[in-house]
Amino acid sequence: MSGSAHSTVLSGARVVLPTGTVRGGRVIVTGDRIAGSAPEGAATMDLSGHWIVPGFVDMHNHGGGGASFTSGTPEEVLRGVATHRRHGTTTLVASTVTGDLDELARRAGLLAELVQQGDIAGIHFEGPFISPCRKGAHKEDLLRHPDPAEVRKLIDAAHGTARMVTLATELPGGLDSVRLLAEHGVIAAIGHTDSTYEQTRQAIDAGATVATHLYNAMPGMEHRAPGPIAALLEDERITVELINDGTHLHPAMLELAFHHAGAGRVALITDAMDAAGFGDGIYHLGPLEVEVRDGVARLVEGGSIAGSTLTLDTAFKRSVTVDRLPVESVVQAISANPARLLGVYDRVGSLEPGKYADLVVLDADFDLKGVMRHGEWIVNPLG
Repeated sequence: MSGSAHSTVLSGARVVLPTGTVRGGRVIVTGDRIAGSAPEGAATMDLSGHWIVPGFVDMHNHGGGGASFTSGTPEEVLRGVATHRRHGTTTLVASTVTGDLDELARRAGLLAELVQQGDIAGIHFEGPFISPCRKGAHKEDLLRHPDPAEVRKLIDAAHGTARMVTLATELPGGLDSVRLLAEHGVIAAIGHTDSTYEQTRQAIDAGATVATHLYNAMPGMEHRAPGPIAALLEDERITVELINDGTHLHPAMLELAFHHAGAGRVALITDAMDAAGFGDGIYHLGPLEVEVRDGVARLVEGGSIAGSTLTLDTAFKRSVTVDRLPVESVVQAISANPARLLGVYDRVGSLEPGKYADLVVLDADFDLKGVMRHGEWIVNPLG
């Protein structure tokens, strides 16, 4: 079979490249990769009036499609992954929530197999090493101090697939755990923290590089006590996660983060739980019961926000149409930046020859019309 049978030219769209947007551009797909040129006779798909952007990269996601990454079977995890892929997330890290340490270690082994199969891009441990003062939707009696030996137990259980651990770095063992993670090439993320400005700076100096869902589950800024938010926003070494679902953040706070940190230091995430792409109802986030009503997830006991029901296509559209951010800035935050942090930017995160053909097609209103992963349409823009 000739090479042309495996090549498709997507033409006529606005194509968002690392260098900017090309009107009437084209993306050439050969096999599972983006190609620099098209063989003679390659098929053409006219996508005039659309946008083509890189596939989305979600580095903080607990589930979707009715399935939990923390407690679901491998088949259920894959159902959640498939749900998010239909919404444009072609690269996804599976996040866990606080649980018994031995159970989390077993969970890591299960998820590691899915990483090795190429279904997910890694594991993020959110808890149990977080502050009881800022626990959010985490079970308090299972929280523990970030003892480096216990942190090491989890990353060892992941067999090289751990990508990030969220820590309250002000707790005993916090700074040593940050150093341990940095030495092992795992992202140390500051979150669910009650730390001061000064303590946060110490953690950054120790090697922390990410702020877990900035603003949420941490002290607010005060004029004489700037807290962690100011330290995280001002430091060039930190990438800040933002949940742009209209519930977790006021638009002014999103604008503040993009203005102060710049688009190059923002990662748009979902922090999604089981109900994403599935609907209202009663769910579980780890051992805690959650009610989802009108798309907002809250703990049944206490009412804390319990993750989101967000998908990244919704975050993209909201960022452009409600927050009026430039499309190119949103692409940085939703694809390129998380791909760089995860160490996979050589393969995904931008539309460049040699990378996987992972892309999203949006119409003029920024509604999702097509999703391609590794050269295969998951959602075909032509139906």
